[in-house]
Amino acid sequence: MKLSVGIVGLPNVGKSTLFNALTKNSVPAENYPFCTIDPSVGIVAVPDNRLDTLTKISKSQKTIPAAIEFVDIAGLVKGAADGEGLGNQFLSHIRETDMIAEVVRIFDDEDTIHIAGVVNPLADIEVINLELVLTDLQTVAKRLTAAQNDLKRGDKTATKAAPVLARLREHLKAGQLARTLPVADAEETAPIRELQLLTTKPILYVLNKKAGAFNIDEQNDPRWTALTQFMEETGSEYVLVDAGVEHELKDLAEDEKQEFRREYGTQDSGIADLIRACYRLLGLISYFTTGQDETRAWTIPNGSTAPEAGTAIHTDFRDKFIRASVVAYEDLVNAGSIAAARERGTLRTEGKEYVVKDGDVIEFRI
Repeated sequence: MKLSVGIVGLPNVGKSTLFNALTKNSVPAENYPFCTIDPSVGIVAVPDNRLDTLTKISKSQKTIPAAIEFVDIAGLVKGAADGEGLGNQFLSHIRETDMIAEVVRIFDDEDTIHIAGVVNPLADIEVINLELVLTDLQTVAKRLTAAQNDLKRGDKTATKAAPVLARLREHLKAGQLARTLPVADAEETAPIRELQLLTTKPILYVLNKKAGAFNIDEQNDPRWTALTQFMEETGSEYVLVDAGVEHELKDLAEDEKQEFRREYGTQDSGIADLIRACYRLLGLISYFTTGQDETRAWTIPNGSTAPEAGTAIHTDFRDKFIRASVVAYEDLVNAGSIAAARERGTLRTEGKEYVVKDGDVIEFRI
């Protein structure tokens, strides 16, 4: 299942540095047939310690994690919606992604000039989001005109679409993201979903620090207070990273990384939190298959039934589904083997209606 996260940001906020740090965690492309061969795209493993444990239990020869595609998108400047800078390229690339990771600088540093001349994270977010909103506004206005014409001709579909598009246009004019528009039912949601608007995508704010600089989250700075207040009021999610440190350490072994992080005064890169947060915001979970050949994590939407989950492996597992043998990860670890789990009764048989849970270890029968 292809999952794509677009990394966006203003110039000099650490966007490309973050991308380079992320892609150090790239996984072999041959294991992911959906991947794109492009230097601005990286296939990044989703951190999951459960895989290592299952690999040891099954003595697997190979371990394959779940993965997310990260795309380093052309830098954004004010006026992108009107084609300024690389605006058209930026907007077309972000439209192809499933979610947005907005990199926002939260450090003062005289050696790294900010495009606005002053570091103001909330202002940066407003610039980026406004460009996304303005682009969506153009799309909605065009579609609304067409729907109103259809309405005059007595088109029944337009009867439902035109009013919600009119409300959405006003919502966007007020500077609000499309995904915050209240909708009554699936019929109202449908005409919005068809437009594939930029501001209906989940957004994760990636707050980029710099070791040794003035980091506003560490200094009780008013800019940090304003930023966290925005996050709370809008229900937004954010992660803290130090992209520069991770870029410097990207070629070191993990134990060496930890030693150097202590010297930099940062124990956690935030990279793993970022990847997991993207996975969660996309509404995804993992189930596992395990055996002597390989242990593998499979990505599915939360709420998938067993046949739907099987399509992550092959469509035959949906179309020819008979049953599935399922054991929860914790139960398998406690038992020590599939055979022991069967003896304990924690390995069970499930049918077509079973909703797969995160961490389930599954063998499909077709």
